[in-house]
Amino acid sequence: MTPSNTQSLTLTPGQITLDQLRQIRNGNVQLSLHASSTEIIRRAAAVVQKAAAGDAPVYGVNTGFGKLASTRISKEDLATLQFNLIRSHCVGVGAPLQPGVVRVMLATKAASLARGHSGVREEVVQSLLSVFNAGLIPYVPAQGSVGASGDLAPLAHMTLALLGEGEMLVDGQRKPALAELQKHGIAPLVLQAKEGLALINGTQTSTALALEGLLRYEIVFAAAIISGALSLDAARGSDGPFDARIHAVRGQPGQIETAAAYRQLLAGSAIRASHQEGDERVQDPYCLRCQPQVMGACLDQSRCVRDVLLREANAVTDNPLVFANADGSSAMVSGGNFHAEPVALAADALACAIAEVGAIAERRIAMLIDTSVSRLPAFLTANAGLNSGFMIAHVTAAALASENKSLAHPASVDSLPTSANQEDHVSMATFGARRLGQMLDNTAHIIGIELLAAAQGFEFLRPLHSSAALEQVHALVRKTCPAMPTDHYMAPDIAHAFELVGSGELTALVQDVGGLVVLS
Repeated sequence: MTPSNTQSLTLTPGQITLDQLRQIRNGNVQLSLHASSTEIIRRAAAVVQKAAAGDAPVYGVNTGFGKLASTRISKEDLATLQFNLIRSHCVGVGAPLQPGVVRVMLATKAASLARGHSGVREEVVQSLLSVFNAGLIPYVPAQGSVGASGDLAPLAHMTLALLGEGEMLVDGQRKPALAELQKHGIAPLVLQAKEGLALINGTQTSTALALEGLLRYEIVFAAAIISGALSLDAARGSDGPFDARIHAVRGQPGQIETAAAYRQLLAGSAIRASHQEGDERVQDPYCLRCQPQVMGACLDQSRCVRDVLLREANAVTDNPLVFANADGSSAMVSGGNFHAEPVALAADALACAIAEVGAIAERRIAMLIDTSVSRLPAFLTANAGLNSGFMIAHVTAAALASENKSLAHPASVDSLPTSANQEDHVSMATFGARRLGQMLDNTAHIIGIELLAAAQGFEFLRPLHSSAALEQVHALVRKTCPAMPTDHYMAPDIAHAFELVGSGELTALVQDVGGLVVLS
């Protein structure tokens, strides 16, 4: 039964938006394809069916795969060839992909096939949509793809579930796919010529993983803007470096936008007003005054990544491709759209941005606990020595920032030849995209610790108050994380702050007060 809050979403292949991908990832939508897809799918499928009935060798239709492309397959074995392809490629290992990632895989694979260049029947596209609309999540191990010749292993596991021979994830448990399909009245898919190859060639796994990272980054980035503003006021820093004129003469759009967000978040702060005169400090540390330059560059980087991933989510990335024209002419052409280099480079770029967001936040925490810089009590505790305050919370942030430095090493510069040197350069996009999740967890924890430290800094400045927006942030933190007049068990506080960062509450605040639209 479809939940009452489920919305209908019609996808136009080649024109899927980021907001639609966000809805798909989150679930609670029922997908359908624009009616214009039907004739395009049928026309391309007829080309493949004609090739399968003929005697000429056509890669992926009546030949083997990869290094075995010169091996001819008899007509009576074509269906078996496709089924064997799926079975043999289900070699993934590791933990299963998250449901949101698999949902994006199902939807983008359906939309890609529906563009009419893959030569599959309507039944194949409908099978993907039916599984999605039933809320079923194929069991897909996360490891085993090098991001070239498509995300072969993960897409094969997804496909095997459609065939009724794989597994589904139900409440976190692996269940036989056939029983789950039958429970929802979905007939197992029966493959015909080229259809198995079309389903597993493509970049839908690496793209879905990178999109997952991008959508999570949007939330963490917004939280980092807010925690940075909170730290600035806690350290009684200057808002002068956010002057619009400074950023206008450089002209970098992300820098201009983030500076404006900081100005609006800090507007009306009595803390700032209290030290505008008589403060002997000339300049704040870079971690405070260069926030627009660093965060703005990270914002611009993420928007470039967004554009690449949107193109890839809408792309046709299997092989060979069918070009079926309305006048009846057609061609099947082999190429290499399955090579995920665009995704790999985009994921590496996003990894650098994630690492930088965490790195500058870690520096702000270090600044806040250093009384010689912040002019707050050492380690943010009133009785240092008897109490350690935020001393070791900063160590945790430093450890996480250091992990991110290693994880940010570009995956795309590595390549190991596969398939007996037929696939002699690969992208490693799938790992490059998958590692973004761990990096975002690390950075969200760093931001959470910064929120706690900056909120503690405010306690030493009372009765002065910050801006209305930042006092709202302080109150959100204090809902679950009390002030620390003396040492207490801090790990639960960090866990609560991590949840606050990931909840999206702070993202909404930036958009409402700071006017910063991160990605959309």
